[in-house]
Amino acid sequence: MALRGPAGLGPGSRKPLDEAVAAAEWREAPGLVAPGAAPEDDEEDDGRGRGLLRWDGFSAWLHCVCVVGFDLELGQAVEVIYPQHSKLTDKEKTNICYLSFPDSNSGCLGDTQFCFRFRQSSGRRVSLHCLLDQFDKDLPVYLKKDPAYFYGYVYFRQVRDKTLKRGYFQKSLVLISKLPYIHFFHTVLKQIAPEYFEKSEPYLEAACNDVDRWPAPVPGKTLQLPIMGVVMKVRIPTCHDKPGTTQIVQLTQQVADTHISVILPTVHEVDLFRCFCPVFLHSQMLWELVLLGEPLVVMAPSPSESSETVLALVNCISPLKYFSDFRPYFTIHDSEFKEYTTRTQAPPSVILGVTNPFFAKTLQHWPHIIRIGDLKPAGEIPKQVKVKKLKNLKTLDSKPGVYTSYKPYLNRDEEIIKQLQKGVQQKRPSEAQSVILRRYFLELTQSFIIPLERYVASLMPLQKSISPWKSPPPLRQFLPEEFMKTLEKTGPQLTSRIKGDWIGLYRHFLKSPNFDGWFKARRKEMTQKLEALHLEALCEEDLLLWIQKHTEVETVDLVLKLKNKLLQADRECLPVKPDTVEKLRTHIDAIILALPEDLQGILLKTGMT
Repeated sequence: MALRGPAGLGPGSRKPLDEAVAAAEWREAPGLVAPGAAPEDDEEDDGRGRGLLRWDGFSAWLHCVCVVGFDLELGQAVEVIYPQHSKLTDKEKTNICYLSFPDSNSGCLGDTQFCFRFRQSSGRRVSLHCLLDQFDKDLPVYLKKDPAYFYGYVYFRQVRDKTLKRGYFQKSLVLISKLPYIHFFHTVLKQIAPEYFEKSEPYLEAACNDVDRWPAPVPGKTLQLPIMGVVMKVRIPTCHDKPGTTQIVQLTQQVADTHISVILPTVHEVDLFRCFCPVFLHSQMLWELVLLGEPLVVMAPSPSESSETVLALVNCISPLKYFSDFRPYFTIHDSEFKEYTTRTQAPPSVILGVTNPFFAKTLQHWPHIIRIGDLKPAGEIPKQVKVKKLKNLKTLDSKPGVYTSYKPYLNRDEEIIKQLQKGVQQKRPSEAQSVILRRYFLELTQSFIIPLERYVASLMPLQKSISPWKSPPPLRQFLPEEFMKTLEKTGPQLTSRIKGDWIGLYRHFLKSPNFDGWFKARRKEMTQKLEALHLEALCEEDLLLWIQKHTEVETVDLVLKLKNKLLQADRECLPVKPDTVEKLRTHIDAIILALPEDLQGILLKTGMT
């Protein structure tokens, strides 16, 4: 049975961004709408009402909430989608059904949490939360939403129940979102899922009403998010934060709020050391494989282990974004199963997390396979797995190990291994071990990327070459050999103690999807910077003097071009100073007023001023 959503709500409504933010601020006011009840003045709001504003707030965080159960005749089935007007295609529902349950061989009794990621169906209409995509530009690149994918955050319960024919109660509460805030959504599920399984649908509806009142997910702001009697305090990182730091310490040092129940130190990070613990001797090699976008499979005993390990791998090259596809939990029922397991072509650049033993045979031709056992609790260390040749992965009961014939470009850093081993001996908490490992990966990634950043910055034209009366000059072309020559004096040896074939690693990286994605993003940023500098150059010109020397036709053409520049600055969020935009508007108005009245009327109606 599906929950009833508020009547008259549709996904097609639109309003400006500032209205959406204002709505978010309105929602912070006290007062709770009872489950199933509409606000009193909904009917007098011309159909736009507060109900619609409410659902915009929900959409800023979540696409929908699903309940997936097990039907003896149908198998896994979506029992509830809330809010009711949320749109999911049949293909998306099928993916959610199969990805929300562990494989039968996992034997997950009790409560299990994990995460999956699936491709959005093509042709989907733009969602309401796109109104808040303005905030996306302030996020670090690795936290930006990917328009082609959804995340599913799962709380699965399987307990014995003799009253049911199957003998087990099996159900998953699933949050579907565009936001990759893994730790945050797992925490939300821990708060609401156990009680939902006891109290059922009215409880879920009340929880969604709480989410609906949350402020918008603005990066850099300290947010207080109430959910069913618990208040969570979080801060979403911004692209301006220093990599490897968290502002949450500042939050905890403030005067303690009596109503704050949970303070989250991170919204997105997983327990890095716990995930790398079985393979930390090979962590540097795995960093190389992820950096280079190599096809990688994680074979784990349960979806929790597979999803955490895949997310830890993707996270290890931060602050670089992993630009290829990754699936924290992947099953044989996935809509991309044939695409990713075919032997007719080379394995794609993707990281898959799997639990079904069937994959040991299906993915035997993949070049890099990590097989892990049960992840140990903090404080324990499993036996370190060895690097083994792929030919040894023949049976379903193969031992844990890293199965690859890959030869790392860089020499292994023994210092970090000694440091982590010492931490294990001294029973250092897993959180502290994770901080050490995360800092190590961060320094390694930064040492690698700084020479590239330095070279790419040199492709930018000099500011003095930007003329207000010509199109901005193009960026110089990226020349791999020219870049390689810069490494001799300004390479990673300036910041890293690690020796090895750095040149070979760079050559391989320049052919990878991660370089392609990184360079496209940097080129876009620099092109926008050029456009912004061009706007500033125009503002410094005496445009009224210019029009005195030119014809009316040329003046009208200038006004139209300047208006287009303003539209572009707004549409592409160009990095221009607010006073630059105001100056340009003033210039446009002054030029229009200097023209004959008939032209003034036409130009004032055209576009924006």
